[in-house]
Amino acid sequence: MLVLDEEQTRAALPWPELIGAIAAMFMSECVMPVRHHHDMDVPGEESATLLLMPAWVPGRYAGVKAVSVFPGNVRRSLPAISGTYLLSSGATGEMLAVIDGGELTARRTAATSALAARYLARADAEELLVCGTGRLSLNLMLAHGTTRPIKKYRIWGRNAQAAEKIAAEARAIGLNAEATADREAAARTADIISCATLSSEPLISGEWLKPGAHLDLVGAFKPGMRESDDEAIRRASVHVDTRAGATSEAGDIVQPLKSGALRPGDIKSELAELVSGAHGGRSHDEEITLFKSVGAALEDLAGAILAYESVAGRK
Repeated sequence: MLVLDEEQTRAALPWPELIGAIAAMFMSECVMPVRHHHDMDVPGEESATLLLMPAWVPGRYAGVKAVSVFPGNVRRSLPAISGTYLLSSGATGEMLAVIDGGELTARRTAATSALAARYLARADAEELLVCGTGRLSLNLMLAHGTTRPIKKYRIWGRNAQAAEKIAAEARAIGLNAEATADREAAARTADIISCATLSSEPLISGEWLKPGAHLDLVGAFKPGMRESDDEAIRRASVHVDTRAGATSEAGDIVQPLKSGALRPGDIKSELAELVSGAHGGRSHDEEITLFKSVGAALEDLAGAILAYESVAGRK
């Protein structure tokens, strides 16, 4: 059985190949049951979440990811997300690989955002604002830079030191990155805004979005969490990774549906429809677009298969 740690998982999932694998999986016959979502009490701090996410491609592969999200880890300088992915044969049930779930989650989430941006962001998008300083922030910069000609990266976080640390890491690998304390000013000029936080209050106002902007929302995975306001929903063409997940779990979708700012029919597409061409994506350069992702188990399965096959040398 193959065992991949964090560094090995990262090396096995290069951005172009991972983005392509996720696109292909959205077009496949992958079976994806509703994920299990459990709140866990943590005495003295915010509740944690346990996610169990199964998926399989009949006759080929099956997998399940167990992930924990501990918001309080930010105060311990630990990643909020950790977990493990178990990949097995879809023909025999034989266990094939154990893969670092935290790294797999971070990379597949960023790759999914970059895949959506391929259809929704302007082709000439050059400026990216990332809100959040967790594990996803640098991954989002690298992934978006794979599908769009990003020349300038800004990072905002509630902790200014953490934002500067991420900016320094980005500069160390050749990105033109800087931390910013002025979220509104950075949002007003950004071509792509990518939010990856556990915020319960909107971080981005729709009023700030310039014509042609693309708002990428990948944090806030519970109904009570939110990274955008109703005005952003009203101004944007709204797209989601999956309708089932977004309309039941994502506060950025659930709350405006409840308030009436968004109707179910206003959701233009889910990612499979963009990939297949059933929806054409961005319609013109001035259109404001919004993509909300809560994470789909097929994305993890796509990454796990790619990692396993590339390391084990199997197809």
